[in-house]
Amino acid sequence: MNALPPGEALVWLDKIDSTNEEARRRALGGERGPLWIVAERQTAGRGRRGRTWQGGEGNLASTLLLRPSVPPAEAAQLSFAAALAVGDVVQHFVPGVPVTVKWPNDVLAKGHKLAGILLESGDNHGFWLAVGIGVNLAEAPSGTEFPATSLKALCGSAPTPREALVMLAACFGQWRQAWHRSGFGVVREAWLQRAEHLGGRIRARLPQEEQEGVFEGIDASGALLLNLGLGRVRAISAGEVFW
Repeated sequence: MNALPPGEALVWLDKIDSTNEEARRRALGGERGPLWIVAERQTAGRGRRGRTWQGGEGNLASTLLLRPSVPPAEAAQLSFAAALAVGDVVQHFVPGVPVTVKWPNDVLAKGHKLAGILLESGDNHGFWLAVGIGVNLAEAPSGTEFPATSLKALCGSAPTPREALVMLAACFGQWRQAWHRSGFGVVREAWLQRAEHLGGRIRARLPQEEQEGVFEGIDASGALLLNLGLGRVRAISAGEVFW
């Protein structure tokens, strides 16, 4: 296997409940990171809002454990950097396919979900952040609320999880360096250039309500800007987006 970026370590597991859960356990045990945790199979993979992440044989289930030296709210910006990194990986393997990002942390190909990102954090031996990244390489789940696809479905073949992980680690490392060096602005600009449905009407599903409007972009914190009309723009920090 090719080398990871300098300073990053890797643990590869045959089966685990969840790579994010393993990252949490290791963080509580004092692990400093950066550490990639990859599993051939997850028995209790997690998605956003308590959902189960449906993996599959030949897909990538990974988590990068970090110890960011910034406040938690600022560290959450790394979800956008992770989405850009995944987009770079996908574009490498399927260069002719449109790859976009969906707020807050999904990667799409031809409008179908190809990857999801889940950030979890805690404070033990200092602040830690687990960046969970799942990519549909060989197969995609069926019957999902938002349609899904896989690299194999797009181009007839797929990289192995190890091949995808090496490239993902390199791309994510580059975006993290850009974020550290130049701040969220450079990540935000690149993310908006790839944003699906930017300028179009969307439906935002919030914890207690749903709201429709025009997707105007994201602000300096990463919140979605929803134009409700009549000069009203609402910043949404947590929710789900549908067309």
